[in-house]
Amino acid sequence: MAGTDTTRPNITGGPAIVLVRPQLGENIGTAARAMANFGLSELRIVDPRDGWPSEGARKAASGANWVIDGARVFASTQEAIADLSLVLATTARQRDMRKQVLGPQAAADVLHAREGAGAHCGILFGGERAGLDNEDISLADAILTYPVNPAFASLNLAQAVLIMAYEWQRAAGTAGTRETFAELPDLAPKAELLGFFEHLETELDRGGFLKPPEKAPVMVRNLRNIFHRAALTSQDLRSLRGVIVALTGRAFRRNGAP
Repeated sequence: MAGTDTTRPNITGGPAIVLVRPQLGENIGTAARAMANFGLSELRIVDPRDGWPSEGARKAASGANWVIDGARVFASTQEAIADLSLVLATTARQRDMRKQVLGPQAAADVLHAREGAGAHCGILFGGERAGLDNEDISLADAILTYPVNPAFASLNLAQAVLIMAYEWQRAAGTAGTRETFAELPDLAPKAELLGFFEHLETELDRGGFLKPPEKAPVMVRNLRNIFHRAALTSQDLRSLRGVIVALTGRAFRRNGAP
């Protein structure tokens, strides 16, 4: 096929591309093709509407079979990012969240610097119909947005992945001059951060803080955003968990059991 030369080295690696609740297998396939064009190889899929594996995705990938074959499927966004230390969420819509907002070039610098330091990162892309929801975005460290026409900002899934994949490859060898995250200590893996959130939110609910119930989701997102901005390390989380235990007098068990 035009432009394909299997005798040349194949670039792989980079941050994980996480497709959250994608609808059509063909769109997953064209996103995989965009990844392969620019040397990204780790595809994670959260709750695909039409199931997985997908013959439509394989055909649309146009030969990027190593991306399709290596794709992993997760039931939730939390599970998909559990081993990542830095997560960016793509969105073109205004969100009522205080998070750092990065453009594609600055995001590529951040990702190269963090990956180069040994941390594994990921980029969240929402489904075709509505993009990422607020719960997904609350799990991210920063928002990634493109300089699109504000009156027509909707990109299809493969376009959105292609832009960031291009910026990733363009920035290879030149990253690190504009980013800010790389100057921070190693961030805690998302699994540890999510465990802390569960611990904190369980005790706040038990203590009557998350009331009235209809406002609890927004309160939880606001709290999570506060801690995301703090860029917490594993040691930070251990200290904060100790504070919660000291205040409540209860050791934490998964799912809030006493």
